[in-house]
Amino acid sequence: MDALEKYQEVFRLISEHHKWMKETINLIASENIVSQAVKEAMISDFSHRYAEGMPGDRVYAGCKYIDPVEEIAMELAKELFGAEHANVQPVSGVVANLVVYSALTEPGDKMVALKIPSGGHISMGKIGAAGKVHGLRLLYFEFDNEEMNIDVDKSSEIIRNEEPKLVLFGASVFLFPHPVKELSEVAKEVDAFVAYDASHVLGLIAGGKFQDPLREGAQVISSSTHKTFPGPQHGMVLCYDDLRERIDKATFPGLVSNHHLHNVAGLAIALAEMMEYGKEYSKKIIENAKSLAQALYERGFDVLCEHKGFTESHQVVVDVTKYGLGGDLEKKLERANIIVNRNLLPWDLAEGRNFRNPGGLRLGTSEVTRLGMGKSEMEEIAEFMKRVIIDKEGEKRVAEDVREFRREFQEVKYCFESGKAYEYLKIRGWA
Repeated sequence: MDALEKYQEVFRLISEHHKWMKETINLIASENIVSQAVKEAMISDFSHRYAEGMPGDRVYAGCKYIDPVEEIAMELAKELFGAEHANVQPVSGVVANLVVYSALTEPGDKMVALKIPSGGHISMGKIGAAGKVHGLRLLYFEFDNEEMNIDVDKSSEIIRNEEPKLVLFGASVFLFPHPVKELSEVAKEVDAFVAYDASHVLGLIAGGKFQDPLREGAQVISSSTHKTFPGPQHGMVLCYDDLRERIDKATFPGLVSNHHLHNVAGLAIALAEMMEYGKEYSKKIIENAKSLAQALYERGFDVLCEHKGFTESHQVVVDVTKYGLGGDLEKKLERANIIVNRNLLPWDLAEGRNFRNPGGLRLGTSEVTRLGMGKSEMEEIAEFMKRVIIDKEGEKRVAEDVREFRREFQEVKYCFESGKAYEYLKIRGWA
């Protein structure tokens, strides 16, 4: 293909993606959809501009309208999360974590976090931002596989014995609130900083439905802004005033230059939406996760933590080893227009499985909830999954039924102005 043909092919593929999204059930726990209002902010001229530094103290000219937008985002974030300071410049959750690492530790310091097989994010690992990039010495919480949570007593011993500089809560597999209050008290004994990566549960925290890390002992929260929190793909750090200067300097000039101003504007809009609709939205996300888990369990799936009500978040984790492996089943479900992600279970490595074809699937209800789905739809989704995985029905037939099911759920809810969720906004004047 020549340049023009490739140019046209890119737009064709984008358009096809939008059409496909209208026909799928997306259960990726780390994804969500933004409102039309957030989209409008994201395609503004802000996307072309620079604004290095903090509002009112920029390195660049031309920020007289950009500065107040960023200030609005900061004020809304502070109010929504009860923080004394908010920095909305990190361009992703990983960068937000790096800001925390850079602000509070030096290379060679010790950090305690979750192992990746126990649900920790790659940015917390030895080969990721914490270890390879920032040079921290990684220690790990003791994890209770049965409870799918941090073991307080054994982790307390690790903190007391190792005296880390930083104790980091938060996870990618995050079914239940972490014991922040109990372990932050132990962290104080050894003068460790306490941080909380809220990327997955930020929207639930905003709605007051999961936990309140800053009141439970965390000094700083790092996060992405596009999972249970339905904003643009961006990042944010929240903290108390005593860490303001450290966080701001680690952000700029430490880790960002241009901080994607269109997404800051989109984040401001999403924050306003969550001020208005966050309680209702987060409550429904959790209700749907519990309903989906129960429906899957009743249909024969091995859903983790049945003895605890399965989940207190947006996530559901299923051990699928009775029927296959996560990587293989992920592909089968995708062919049936059901989008999930394979996921390591805490015991997978010991049983010879790896991340490419693990024993689990991780499901999330943030996106389907934003489309207006409820308990009855969660039961239908569970039935679709049963037909593919347990009944081994043909994926094409299920895909057709999923396509029909999705016809009634095409609008974004929990926002000031509803609009089409997957509409392709064509701007070009020719095909």
